[in-house]
Amino acid sequence: MNAPDDSPKIPFAPPFAALPQNTFDGLGLAKKLLRSIPAAALATLTREASFPFATLTSIATDGDGAPLLLLSDLAHHTRNLRADPRGSLLLAEGGKGDPLAHPRLTIVGRLAPTADARAKARFLRRHPKSALYAGFADFSIWRLEPEAAHLNGGFARAADYPGADLLTRVDGAGRLFAQEESLLEEVNALSRRARGDLARAAGKAASLNWRATGLDPEGLDLVAPQTTARLIFARRAENPAAWREALEEARRNAPAPG
Repeated sequence: MNAPDDSPKIPFAPPFAALPQNTFDGLGLAKKLLRSIPAAALATLTREASFPFATLTSIATDGDGAPLLLLSDLAHHTRNLRADPRGSLLLAEGGKGDPLAHPRLTIVGRLAPTADARAKARFLRRHPKSALYAGFADFSIWRLEPEAAHLNGGFARAADYPGADLLTRVDGAGRLFAQEESLLEEVNALSRRARGDLARAAGKAASLNWRATGLDPEGLDLVAPQTTARLIFARRAENPAAWREALEEARRNAPAPG
């Protein structure tokens, strides 16, 4: 059931909670999709008649998990957002077989440009080819502030969440983010086999050439040609020492090769 017309501040029907019959970790899956999907459908509202207008865009995530987009002022969707900041992202996992059998996440919220250099660095580490045009005057990084999210994790696995639930708490993690680049360099300086072990701990093939692109108190983002991985820690790590320990713990607990 959609929110009534006189309640525009409620993007989805309350109570923003997983359905009672769901026993799976829907929020965990939603956060994993948010951190690992590299491209999404972006829906904005046209300036002339407020029709939904969907395009495809690359995305990354800020330290707290908020989606980051690199948009051109020449694009229709950017012009739409400057007139009305409301937008929606659809992130789909994809894979073999029926596309509708795979998990997907819809996020609604408001988008605004950000001049945060760290946000831009996170985006470019995730999408290094974007550096070819990210410096052009008409391009800027935009951040989506999630207001609500809808997860479809498969049959009988649908759930609604407040946008804030998708985000990672970053209070107390200032030292961690201050050393983000150096910590990522440490990871990427590991042998290819060691980086593969991290990917295997994240449930992905260890044989690919993985590199680390972003970190936060809850885990590590990895990319390889044509795929991504999200390594989720067993416990929060809010400072560099604790983060290194959590990373090593995840690597030790990776399933054996085979």
